[in-house]
Amino acid sequence: MAGYGWDEYDVRLGGHQTIHDAENKIDITTEFVKIPGGQHGGSWAVRVKGRPREDAPEPLISTVLFYAGIEGFGNLKVENEPDDLGIVGNINIAGSSNELGEFTMQITEELESNSHPPATHPSYNDKPMDRTMVASMQVPDGGIWQAKSLVFTLMKGEIDAMIAEYGQDNAPPPWATFTIPNKIEEGNLHVVQKVFQGAFEFDIIYSSSSAGEQVTCGLEDALRKAKATFTDRFSKLLSPNAPFDKSRYQAFAKSMFSNLVGGIGYFYGDVVVDRSHALEYEEENEGFWEETAAARARQDGIRLEGPSELYTSIPSRPFFPRGFLWDEGFHLLPIADWDMDVTLKIVQSWFNLIDEDGWIAREQILGPEARSKVPQEFTVQYPHYANPPTLFLIFESLIDKIDSKTPIHSTADPLDDIRNSHVRSRDLAIDYLKTLYPLLKRHYFWFRKTQRGDVKSYDRDAFSTKEAYRWRGRTQDHVLTSGLDDYPRPQPPHPGELHTDLISWIGMMTRSIRRIAETIGANDDAKEYQSYETAIVRNIDDLHWNKEEQTYCDATIDDEDESVHVCHKGYISIFPFLTGLLPADSPRLEAVLDLIFDPEELWSPHGIRSLSKSDEHYGTGENYWRSPVWMPLNYLALKSLLNIATSPGPHKKQAAKMYSELRINLVKTVFDEWERTGFAWEQYNPDTGAGQRTQHFTGWTSLVVKIMRMPELGANADIVHGEL
Repeated sequence: MAGYGWDEYDVRLGGHQTIHDAENKIDITTEFVKIPGGQHGGSWAVRVKGRPREDAPEPLISTVLFYAGIEGFGNLKVENEPDDLGIVGNINIAGSSNELGEFTMQITEELESNSHPPATHPSYNDKPMDRTMVASMQVPDGGIWQAKSLVFTLMKGEIDAMIAEYGQDNAPPPWATFTIPNKIEEGNLHVVQKVFQGAFEFDIIYSSSSAGEQVTCGLEDALRKAKATFTDRFSKLLSPNAPFDKSRYQAFAKSMFSNLVGGIGYFYGDVVVDRSHALEYEEENEGFWEETAAARARQDGIRLEGPSELYTSIPSRPFFPRGFLWDEGFHLLPIADWDMDVTLKIVQSWFNLIDEDGWIAREQILGPEARSKVPQEFTVQYPHYANPPTLFLIFESLIDKIDSKTPIHSTADPLDDIRNSHVRSRDLAIDYLKTLYPLLKRHYFWFRKTQRGDVKSYDRDAFSTKEAYRWRGRTQDHVLTSGLDDYPRPQPPHPGELHTDLISWIGMMTRSIRRIAETIGANDDAKEYQSYETAIVRNIDDLHWNKEEQTYCDATIDDEDESVHVCHKGYISIFPFLTGLLPADSPRLEAVLDLIFDPEELWSPHGIRSLSKSDEHYGTGENYWRSPVWMPLNYLALKSLLNIATSPGPHKKQAAKMYSELRINLVKTVFDEWERTGFAWEQYNPDTGAGQRTQHFTGWTSLVVKIMRMPELGANADIVHGEL
């Protein structure tokens, strides 16, 4: 596959998607448009086009399959009369459900320019390739997600029949053999197959009965208008600023953003949870990681809960098609600039999952389809496991926008008022925050309680005896709950550990909920949060700053029961900076900036390394967070650098230089790999810039769009192009 994904896409309008299928020598495009109207979500249409690639053989034969299925209350039927030879003309499907009302689907007859394989085998008489094949099945509830396997089962029956009739030596050509039967009957899954020679084009049209006007009347016009609206909106809201204001970066930015929002989806199903509340999960004993492993292996309290529903933006459609809690906040930062209404609906969907204690599962593996994509040992969710609270970044973004004096950009989009309703109306934003606030408080105090660290037992000298934190769910080699999986931590694990990244995340979370409380007028709560915030900032220095190493470090307990620092310079070391807890005049800031900017430590031509080149663990083991460049934490660094560069302080000039260079390095790295490979990647090699791990990782790597939109700074750290 030479690349695939959305070139342009919006959740409200539709978009244009391309699949560059190098192996099968064809490029397939789908032009998708939504037409609002009625009481059931409106109508939509897809135009499917296939174009042979330059190196395609002559003739090129392609087969296209489409299926429609329904589960639960409702019905779906093919209205065409059955024909053993296949269907001539449009395929007409009608259905109804409580959610969708009555609707029709039409798979159109091909254009006159479409061609089909000629009759070169006797099998053509019984199954001519210029007709459309349709097969119906009745699938039990919960089984339609396995449609691919079901289609292969249908095909196998036809293949066996062909071989039985004609023999191996005289079998029909592949395009006539790998087909579904012509079998229109009652069922809840209907599969449609077309076979083409050369280029082709056809439409799939869904019409909601309550919407009134049928899509077929103006599909071409609807596609054109949707494209024009997207282009205008993108140019005003997300178009890259200098030095990326070139056409090649414009197409790149559109693609990256479109694949991010193209990953927004709705998921529904039950989830596997361990509700044993085993004492081992308190993780209070030395050797706790072995005790918790034994408790997990017992599987005493594992049960299915739900079903639950989640509206979410996923990291990667082909590889990680489910919701991840700490990814989500990063995903939503660019989306919030585009459509705050959708953003806030996604945030609310996550908080609707909260349990009575305040826990939200860090990975939402809902239903059997989602579980089929996950190794069994990772499917169970544990109510004492946390995850970085990045959704609170979105509340800060919302408050920044409603407090901003900068005029809101107007676009030609007729849905603009809906998208920005919470930004245009402070009252509406406050109502939203008030509605969600009880859930936010519950989650916040759950976090503080369950991830608490120990100050008193080890006579640690700190401003506060309460503001110290430790990730639960640690094993000897991983802290998966931190999101930084294999990043080096103190060895062996100890219940007296304190984690720099976690106290920083909770500091950001505290600042965010304090700002929410101030915005909605919960003044007493705001004062309480302010006291926590002050204590957290003080304790970050008291508990985690190492004078000799001049950096922030995790803490643990040594053999003499003394608290000591374990310093592995990398992302952990700069977390107070990444989360915006170091002001421009901080006495620690110079050392933090020097660490970041040192090419023998964290700085690379492709972004900030996750671990210092000088660390003994650099590039070792899984090497997941032990050298590679990750976009989300580089984005946080860039944002903090911009804040320092545009604020009075002694490090303004250095921060401006670092900001400008890092911004160029990051964009160039992701762009060059996108051009070279056709994909965005999960992480990037700090030495070569090569994309690594998961390809088509269009979740938080799409933060590059927001990075390109950030302002260009001049020599005096003044904003030359763009806006804050």
